[in-house]
Amino acid sequence: MTVVNPFPLDSLRFVGHGLSRPECALAHSSGMTFVPDWTGNGGVSVIFADGTVKRHLARNWIPVARSLGLDEPLRPNGICLLDGGDFLLAHLGAERGGVFKLASDGTVSPVLMEVAGEPLPPSNFVTVDASGRVWVTVSTRQTPRAFAYRADIADGFIVVVRDGDARIVADGLGYTNECMPHPDGKRLFVNETFSRRLTSFDIEADGSLTNRTTVAELGAGIFPDGLAFDVKGDAWLTSIVSNRVLRVDASGKVDILLEDADQGHLDWVEQAWRKHAMGRPHLDKAAGRVLRNISNLAFCGSDLDQAVLGCLLDEKIAKVSMPVSGHRPVHWTYAIAPLIRTLETIDPV
Repeated sequence: MTVVNPFPLDSLRFVGHGLSRPECALAHSSGMTFVPDWTGNGGVSVIFADGTVKRHLARNWIPVARSLGLDEPLRPNGICLLDGGDFLLAHLGAERGGVFKLASDGTVSPVLMEVAGEPLPPSNFVTVDASGRVWVTVSTRQTPRAFAYRADIADGFIVVVRDGDARIVADGLGYTNECMPHPDGKRLFVNETFSRRLTSFDIEADGSLTNRTTVAELGAGIFPDGLAFDVKGDAWLTSIVSNRVLRVDASGKVDILLEDADQGHLDWVEQAWRKHAMGRPHLDKAAGRVLRNISNLAFCGSDLDQAVLGCLLDEKIAKVSMPVSGHRPVHWTYAIAPLIRTLETIDPV
């Protein structure tokens, strides 16, 4: 593992304000950035190119929740933009999860609430590939989730939804986090956060996942969360706790390109993880100088040569110039006119 640092902390800029747990950032060719929003009943915050922020929140969550027997707000963790301006939201509830659609008009509806006859546990991430398949990750079956912040528990899984049929296609993962199809379209990569590795699978024609392969084992202080690809096909990861940005090339070589961490804090977390004693206090404290637990990376800018960093504990997100352009995401040029019309009726934060 090589430590390089082309991203000095004083080169970071910050965008947005008043955000509420912007864990997963998505960028669009319009210049807009979308992040989850845990304000009120939950939804999505939109950061415009000029810095304006508007909250696009679920308007009908309470009756929808009651119909499903849920007694909690919508808590989107991963978000996915659809053509037309709707979003899929992975609901990270206290005990139950699911995938919901937040329509461009602000109404919300359930998309996936169970798989294999069982309710979905709290759901981490959702994305759609170029073939229209929906990929969903569930980090763990443990309740509360903090019971799985350890290397000896691997009960996370991946669901694929194809032509309306949902099934588990990978299981036994060590805290499944963001997953993303590789630019070659043949493989799915996924971060196993508390097993501290990047894993890939071959994608079969029916969406099945085979040939589980460890792409990279990650070392002390690295808890991989966010995942994106550049134009060369290299993977870019973000690590919670250590506020690290890493690049993993095709050979599995890992470079650390950014870090904002207090060594004492890292030692405290590392000791807890090794003793299987890691819990919420180890994630709910930010120990960086300027970053507050970064969890996601999305390439942005007209040439995809910049990136925004989603995070767990700040009310704004960092933006950085990248040494390479990103792979163009499926949603990059989606039409979002219906969403824009709705946003025109919402007051800025």
